[in-house]
Amino acid sequence: MSVECKSAAPAAGEDAGCSGAESFALQVLGEDMQPEFNHGDIVIIEPDGELQPGAFVLARDGDGWTLRQLCRQGDAWSLRALNPAATDRPETALADLSTVHGVVIQKAVPGRRKLSKFYV
Repeated sequence: MSVECKSAAPAAGEDAGCSGAESFALQVLGEDMQPEFNHGDIVIIEPDGELQPGAFVLARDGDGWTLRQLCRQGDAWSLRALNPAATDRPETALADLSTVHGVVIQKAVPGRRKLSKFYV
């Protein structure tokens, strides 16, 4: 099962009441991205963040959203779960980067400020 987010980024064309380029927060659900992201962690997503290999990204996954690490081999891109034992799809090939809708720029662990981490 994919990592899910407690709240969802707006679908294309939907008005979220703020700028499309404004950062937003989501809560991680699931264990697909352990040990870097645990169930309950809060991630800050930068919609216009730079897409580069190794970045943690929010991507559209069917009707939902998923948090994954962006990987590149030659000209091919893929999304990878850090904990392959927790998912039936440890890596997903991408035809292009259009399914990626933002880059994780910060992680916060509720109640544990010292465990916050920045990714930029």
